[in-house]
Amino acid sequence: MAVNIPETGKKRIVIVGAGFAGLKLARKLKNKDYQIVLIDRNNYHQFQPLFYQVATSGLEPSAISFPLRKVFQKEKNVSIRITQVTGINPAKKQIETPMGEVWYDYLVIATGATTNYFGMEGVTKYGIPMKSVSEAVYLRNSLLLNFEKAVTQSDPKELERLLNVVVVGGGPTGVEVCGALAEMKRFILPKDYPDINFDLMQITLIEANPHLLHGMSGGAAQKSLDYLKQMGVNVLLDKRVTAYDGKTINLASGEELQSETLVWAAGVRGQIPEGVDPKFMARGNRVKVNCYNEVEGMDGVFAIGDIAYMETPRYASGHPQVAQVALQQADNLANNFIRVAQGKNRTEFEYKNKGSMATVGRNRAVVDLPFWKFSGPFAWLVWMFIHLMSIVGVKNRLLIFINWLWKYFTFDQSLRLILRPSRKAQERPL
Repeated sequence: MAVNIPETGKKRIVIVGAGFAGLKLARKLKNKDYQIVLIDRNNYHQFQPLFYQVATSGLEPSAISFPLRKVFQKEKNVSIRITQVTGINPAKKQIETPMGEVWYDYLVIATGATTNYFGMEGVTKYGIPMKSVSEAVYLRNSLLLNFEKAVTQSDPKELERLLNVVVVGGGPTGVEVCGALAEMKRFILPKDYPDINFDLMQITLIEANPHLLHGMSGGAAQKSLDYLKQMGVNVLLDKRVTAYDGKTINLASGEELQSETLVWAAGVRGQIPEGVDPKFMARGNRVKVNCYNEVEGMDGVFAIGDIAYMETPRYASGHPQVAQVALQQADNLANNFIRVAQGKNRTEFEYKNKGSMATVGRNRAVVDLPFWKFSGPFAWLVWMFIHLMSIVGVKNRLLIFINWLWKYFTFDQSLRLILRPSRKAQERPL
């Protein structure tokens, strides 16, 4: 059975995934001489860099999410289908979904990355990832529920487990989560829970490397470490988690930490639909592509963003899995589709590193630009401006700006809601 999609007579480009790469590609090709079919399991685009603010009650989920049909509601050339891709049949040039088959002339895989637990069953079962809005909301619920339990807890050991938060992974996500939690501990939680002594709460960041923010400069790594220590975060470098049973975290060094909240931000792996030959896959479950983002061994199939593994002289181990790479690959691929339609030659992809940044909290951030590296309040303002302008939708930008402004002057935010689905909602199939 085929999925009902209008036939336009134009070459059809099917894009799987509406993250940074997929959405950018679809928006750039929406008025060109192609039919665009955008497929995603969610009906919205989510802004991943701000997941941590949803998780720590700084923003509402809707502020960093934008409906796909709203983006393309005036575009007759774009068809959106909300489903999952269960397989790719390159011989028939079609993809398989629970709705049925979808044929393509060109297929672009932009499914991004998911959490990598490195085979640890306990961490997979009890660790809390941050790769979607729903996971960020789950973390928010878990934190707030633990605080509610702590109010009635008299056992010192159990109270320690409920209050302590351990974050694994010293990249931007881990650093930003710890900074936000430290500010909650200082400014918000003592007012919400006056019966709890939050001096007992320990926020711990564990990183397997000898420094934080891998990929950024040594100065940025050291500055972020200094910021976290100033804010009372315990930072354990060169430490590796080996097991977790929901209460006790075991480290390779033999140390143990007690916590019912383990935030896992330590690694990612590609989400590849069935049908890609394993011999064309690289480490990290990524798809090997050439300089035009074509998947090796699959005619008319492309991969962009976190899922794509492209070796170049400058990036012998593949490009970093960051938003800028995804956006630039989408832009180059869109230009190549346009050039092909015009009978012109394609251009090879070349990544231009525009810099990287991370925020640790109020007036604390680090920015690495190709020509300038700086930190402090100005870096924090730059971080806020860049992220605000990257959000899809003017209304969302305005909401986020108002939230940030209110929080800056009041040191508070009234978004600490425990939102759990009803039993009926949980039982209803999607």
